[in-house]
Amino acid sequence: MSYDEILADLKAKLTDDIQGNDRFLRQEAERFARLGNMDGVKAVGELLVENMPEEEIEEIKRITHLDGVSLDTVHKQIVEMINKHNVVEAKPLAERLYKKITVEFKETDKAKFVSTRNPFEDNLLQILFKQDKTLNRSPFDLAVYLTTYAYILTETGSPYDAIPVLRRAIEFNPVDCAPMFELAEVYKLLGNRKRLLEITRDTINVASSPVALARCYANMGYMLTDSGDFDDASGFYQASTMMYPHKMIPYEMSHLAQLKGSPLRQYTNEEITKIFAKYDMKFGFNPEVVRVASELAAYYLGERNIPNALNALKMTYNMTRDENIKNIILKYEPDAEKHPLVPDDNNN
Repeated sequence: MSYDEILADLKAKLTDDIQGNDRFLRQEAERFARLGNMDGVKAVGELLVENMPEEEIEEIKRITHLDGVSLDTVHKQIVEMINKHNVVEAKPLAERLYKKITVEFKETDKAKFVSTRNPFEDNLLQILFKQDKTLNRSPFDLAVYLTTYAYILTETGSPYDAIPVLRRAIEFNPVDCAPMFELAEVYKLLGNRKRLLEITRDTINVASSPVALARCYANMGYMLTDSGDFDDASGFYQASTMMYPHKMIPYEMSHLAQLKGSPLRQYTNEEITKIFAKYDMKFGFNPEVVRVASELAAYYLGERNIPNALNALKMTYNMTRDENIKNIILKYEPDAEKHPLVPDDNNN
């Protein structure tokens, strides 16, 4: 069903009972969220607002707007300025957005806001990061908004100030690799190898695409090159190309060979495994991440929710390269082989 069809269907089921309508709509919101139906969630949200007293509507607007402008629109304005190379001009607005978020979406003793963006992230968050508080899903991608501000801080000469902002972004969505990668870039800039190693381990734990995992391994290669551990750096760069062949890695390896003063040799899988073990790492994806994606695929197939099933199947295939999963994908999407099965990034 389209957004308009869902909205019409929901409206037809409403009655004159305001409280009853509220309960019904909240139940439907939960159902649509489980199904990953964002049109359904949006339609319910619109009707919930219509069903609210005027003072509650005004309070929601106060929380979700800055100077009368929706927070997502404010962020778009900031990104537009960055794209036009007006980073300095974007900073004051980005700072105001940051302060608005930290005030209106702050954690309490009993609840916290999260900005997970889809059912996969919802499930992965609750499995990898056990919560003893009620999780309220934000209507905005707060982790992205704060990551943008941190990028501006770094670009305008304040990388140290970017660190707590990025830590806050990760709290809003600890299964989104984007703020973690941005934090890794800050630690590279500051030459803090200890923190770079820590955030890379954290990122590997939640990575759900070959591109993301390859970038983690490349960051290890960068760090070890910087510290003079050339052989281990070579192992991580080779692991990066095994996971995903990024066009820049051959240049990094050429630079490494120059620093080492001799050609790099090809490591065996066993040797790469030993190199990883030195840094308390294992090559490949966290099995829990793979499990969440595969179980989500099975659930959506059972519900005959094919679009969401395909998303989860493609994610699972990219992490496993299981031909049986590939065949299921092709059953429902015969043209899938003509295109990348999943997006090139991990920002899920």
